[in-house]
Amino acid sequence: MRKEIGALIDTLEREHALPEEGYLALVKEGGEETARLLAERADAVRRRVFGSAVYVRGLIEISSICKNDCLYCGIRRSNRACERYRLSKEDILSACDEGYALGFRTFVLQGGEDGYYTDEVLGGVVRAIKAAHPDCAVTLSMGERSRESYAALRLAGADRYLLRHETADAAHYAMLHPEEMSFDNRMRCLHDLKALGYQVGCGFMVGSPYQTPVHLARDLKFIERFRPQMCGIGPFIPHAATQFADDPAGTVEMTCRLLSIIRLMHPGVLLPATTALGSIDPFGREKGILAGANVVMPNLSPASVRRKYALYDNKLSDGAESAQCIGELRARMAAIGYEVVTDRGDYRNC
Repeated sequence: MRKEIGALIDTLEREHALPEEGYLALVKEGGEETARLLAERADAVRRRVFGSAVYVRGLIEISSICKNDCLYCGIRRSNRACERYRLSKEDILSACDEGYALGFRTFVLQGGEDGYYTDEVLGGVVRAIKAAHPDCAVTLSMGERSRESYAALRLAGADRYLLRHETADAAHYAMLHPEEMSFDNRMRCLHDLKALGYQVGCGFMVGSPYQTPVHLARDLKFIERFRPQMCGIGPFIPHAATQFADDPAGTVEMTCRLLSIIRLMHPGVLLPATTALGSIDPFGREKGILAGANVVMPNLSPASVRRKYALYDNKLSDGAESAQCIGELRARMAAIGYEVVTDRGDYRNC
């Protein structure tokens, strides 16, 4: 490892910031020694802030119906082979009740941009969850909405909102999305969410089509400046019904390197080891935790629909990825020295 790289890691750990060219150097430095040092430093920082805790969130994928046509996504509106479904309020509340009995204290409602879920409908779901389980946090991941919509959902009781920015480069964004979607609007949404008092999550795909090291450096600089409370990154995995079907997937190695960098940048951030990591590597989830992640999101969706929420090919939804198998997840985390914790696990401002 070059001396300059070690100095950059020292600076990042101490100051939680680097110039964009510093992030670029860390992204481009491909040696195992660099990755190991980043992971060791990130693990130490995470243990200092969160101890050995790994927080679990109950993921409920409420709809595979989406008005958007994002070029990489398996549930894009032009994919006629996609199996569409929509959970009712009763379905969602039943999943939350089951999750609560299993010990979950955060529920993540995720879905395509389905027009059925108006502010009235989705707000009603949030209110009902909060009424049934007032000690729980509700996270929404329902795409781009107006500021007024986000305000209404916040008033209904939503605590957190996940909206991946996908890329901090406008030209790259245009390569991944149809013309009717705009980079500026995605950024507007993120800033509105933060202004309204949500705990906000952003993030991006690692190894997405056309992505370069410069794009990744810009993503890191954006995250540094935006200071999200959550950050979801995972490897790009192609879907057979998209134009990127034959593109290579992102790697576990680069994803873990970036997780470590983000942990050093924002010590108190909530950082998932994503389903995508586990989908491309049997130990991907564990590798993500060892690199600095501290959140996992097992699937609480009804078993009958889990396979239908196919954002990418071969997406995991059973085994330790299933909320009902939380015992297996506990054992796998304990095997690498971590403890599954089921409380709300809020962001630490440090």
